Amino acid sequence: MPTLLIADDHPLFREALRGAVARVLPDAALREADNVDALYALVEAESDADLLLLDLNMPGAQGFSALVHLRALHPQLPIVVVSAREEPATMRRALDHGAVGFIPKSVDAATLGEALTTVLDGDRWAPAAAIAAPAANAEEHDAAHRLRDLTPQQFRVLQMLGAGLLNKQIGYELGVSEATVKAHVTAILRKLGANNRTQAVLIAGRLALDPGAIVPPPEEAE
Repeated sequence: MPTLLIADDHPLFREALRGAVARVLPDAALREADNVDALYALVEAESDADLLLLDLNMPGAQGFSALVHLRALHPQLPIVVVSAREEPATMRRALDHGAVGFIPKSVDAATLGEALTTVLDGDRWAPAAAIAAPAANAEEHDAAHRLRDLTPQQFRVLQMLGAGLLNKQIGYELGVSEATVKAHVTAILRKLGANNRTQAVLIAGRLALDPGAIVPPPEEAE
């Protein structure tokens, strides 16, 4: 009995995915997450899952960073991106960062079923426009390579830095001391080869859906 994980913050779309999976794989076991922290916990608990259907715009995720992080932590787990962002370049970037498929949210039920069957059979599936689009650039691949070295907690801290939170706020959200957050930030800067948190966020921002929209965070003494 295959196990599929669905990560999307929209209940109606999760329901639509459940219906599509049930038509193709009526015996499949489905597990769901509606934010990034819940997703990481779900993947840890279901380490033998057959497929993850991942939305790019989940709360706590920024662009392709969650995809890259999950591929590093769980290379055995096939991931298909399911997104309303349907630009060919976005679809190609997802494939370049390790997704085995990209399913636009606008596809009909029959196409969705075909895509699921294809990837579960071990092949890639994506619209033809994705394959024809230019590959992700070298800077983006370099950022992805650096992010793979982060621990799950360091990745969470980096995401919060990208959201503009200060050390004290991050500590409150994670339930740890400000000193612990500072230690995480120091480790993040070292692993990313960054001199300060602004550089770290800009490096991670290369994996954003719209890199030009990334806003540098406020600096703090480390």
